[in-house]
Amino acid sequence: MSHAPQHGRDHSPTDPYRWRTGRTWSAPAPAIAHWAACTSALPILIVVLVVCVDLFGGTGTTWLPLLAAGPALAASTSRPAGVLGVGLLASLLGAGIGTRHDMAASQLILVLTALVTVTLAGTLASVLRKRRERVLAAVRSVAETAQHALLKPVPEIVGPFQAAVRYSAAAAEARIGGDLYALVPTPYGVRMIVGDVRGKGLPAVGTAALVLGVFREAAHDEPDLREVVARIERSLARNLGGDDFVTAVVAGYPEPGRLEMVNCGHAAPLLIRGTDVRPVDPVHPAPPLGLRSLVDDSPCLQVVPFLEGDQLLLYTDGVTEARDADRAFYPLAEGIARHLCDEPDRTLSALHQELLHHVGGRLHDDAALLLLRKPVTSGSVDPGAHPGTPGPAEAPVVRPLTGLPDRTTGLPDRTTDQPDLPDRAAGGAPGDREDVA
Repeated sequence: MSHAPQHGRDHSPTDPYRWRTGRTWSAPAPAIAHWAACTSALPILIVVLVVCVDLFGGTGTTWLPLLAAGPALAASTSRPAGVLGVGLLASLLGAGIGTRHDMAASQLILVLTALVTVTLAGTLASVLRKRRERVLAAVRSVAETAQHALLKPVPEIVGPFQAAVRYSAAAAEARIGGDLYALVPTPYGVRMIVGDVRGKGLPAVGTAALVLGVFREAAHDEPDLREVVARIERSLARNLGGDDFVTAVVAGYPEPGRLEMVNCGHAAPLLIRGTDVRPVDPVHPAPPLGLRSLVDDSPCLQVVPFLEGDQLLLYTDGVTEARDADRAFYPLAEGIARHLCDEPDRTLSALHQELLHHVGGRLHDDAALLLLRKPVTSGSVDPGAHPGTPGPAEAPVVRPLTGLPDRTTGLPDRTTDQPDLPDRAAGGAPGDREDVA
């Protein structure tokens, strides 16, 4: 998240063609071809094959030039010494074949000269390839270090939560991209952010680093989650260009059962309660970070009940906009419902592998997944004790991302206006209202 790096136990899927559903998928022909091309014995096998064709076919003059394929292929799979060895073997066998078929001396010398030329050229190409591989390894090592500094690994337990993260950069060699996430314990409870920077490449990485740096500082300093967002906004206003912005969800867990959230133009997180998966749509949507100057209102705080056994999935649009060969989007709500379990790491591992299979093995956009679970600490959960939790006899309910939340779950109903509640920190200013979902 896979050619791309991922944080968590699984840093790359061991078999992207095998699923928990019990189905086993055969590796495609390109994977077999790639394995064969990377095998150093393949050039020797080609030389031996040409010799066998000559011995049993009696067409030495016709097949003799094909011996050059051995050292040519060795240039891309072997060390320089290996290329010279294959070239020497091909030249000796070529001389033997030419002698066996009584080739004219001038013709034989021409063929052997071609073999020697291809061998020397392949050796030079192998030297240059090894040098580039060393440079690429150094660059990827630096990128790996930068990634761990920017997107710090998330432990399995953060405060009262079980947590897991999967991250895949669209640029596999770069290892990092424009998606961002952070999960930090603070004096005001656990706080988290998941966001997506507009654009790709190094400018997007720089903006992501800026947002994460400000967030980590503000999350420890500001008691009000809205002030954390405001500090990020002020920093971006000083550093971003006019067309740049960052969509993000900033959330906090200040006290048991209370999840606070500010959604700045980002995809709605998914709240999982029992077997029910529902999007937490913002009651009063806020513009993306960096575009606050376009509106007069301040971001409002949305409060969502978060009980024992509940889970929250935050993600970026690289997940929901991933398409298969038929251009169909990946159904995230249905996917998380299929692989849901009490271990977030296992859930995300299965979900990420299914996502890779959906797109054919490689994502074309940065993708981040952050899953939190509030463990059950006091015995088993009574289904009737949690509003909106299905009983044992009820079938799983999966809502599409565009569906309307139901009031029985405690999530906002977008068709009904929510009353404005006074803000505890700001004294109930109209622009700083708190919305209870």
